[in-house]
Amino acid sequence: MGSKSNIMSYVSAVRCYLKKEEPEETEESPLFAQADNPGSTEIFISPSTGIQFVLIPAGEFEMGSSSEEKERSDSESPLHKVTIQNSFYLGRSAVTQKQWKTIMKNNPSHFKGEDRPVEMISWADAQQFIMKLNEIEGTDKYRLPSEAEWEYACRAGTQTRCFFGEDESILDEYAWHIENSGGKTHAVGLKKPNPWGLYDMHGNVWEWVQDKWHENYNGAPLDGTAWEEGNSSNRVSRGCSWLCNKGFCRSAGRFKREPESRFANLGFRVLREL
Repeated sequence: MGSKSNIMSYVSAVRCYLKKEEPEETEESPLFAQADNPGSTEIFISPSTGIQFVLIPAGEFEMGSSSEEKERSDSESPLHKVTIQNSFYLGRSAVTQKQWKTIMKNNPSHFKGEDRPVEMISWADAQQFIMKLNEIEGTDKYRLPSEAEWEYACRAGTQTRCFFGEDESILDEYAWHIENSGGKTHAVGLKKPNPWGLYDMHGNVWEWVQDKWHENYNGAPLDGTAWEEGNSSNRVSRGCSWLCNKGFCRSAGRFKREPESRFANLGFRVLREL
């Protein structure tokens, strides 16, 4: 995203934060009525939270965007091949407020609703949730996805601008953005999923990933692991949100965040290792 768009998104998010907290809204989500599987996709369900995870197969993809891609940023260069060496489970949606409350016993979200994504979450808050989730279930398999794992799962075998192709006119079928969101988050799973059964990979809320921010991909890991080296204290978020213009809802889009950031358009999605 360009610098002007960065400033506009920041100002809008701050204004949203300063508004009176929204009352809780009920919006039925079909996601939780599909606990078995989307098609033939393998599903794992967290026993403590009910979070549904889709099995993401190992494979290779081209990460980033070409210089010809519309609305791209130089931070998405260079285009480079990444090998995801191990299959993994990824949450079918961002963590919801109900799931967050089960573990954390509070709800910091601006837009209240149990099936809406939890937001107003810092990077450290997301890590705290994951730590407690691992403790409760007696495992160490839950974590944030790396940026490469996130983009690989979002693309779902595609290399187009969006996982559904190049036709921006059908974005409304897959994403909540500034033109159709009504200025708020929505219950997860109300839009169509990507080919691997993941919901809201474009829009609704930005999602924290594990990586530190780098201004481009020069020197980035090629094995799908998180890029934790470097002097920057900033972290990466992926996926766009209800506050984004349609042109920014792309598979390669990325955004720099101070790890302390807490906005009403920023949440997270959990990965579970096999």
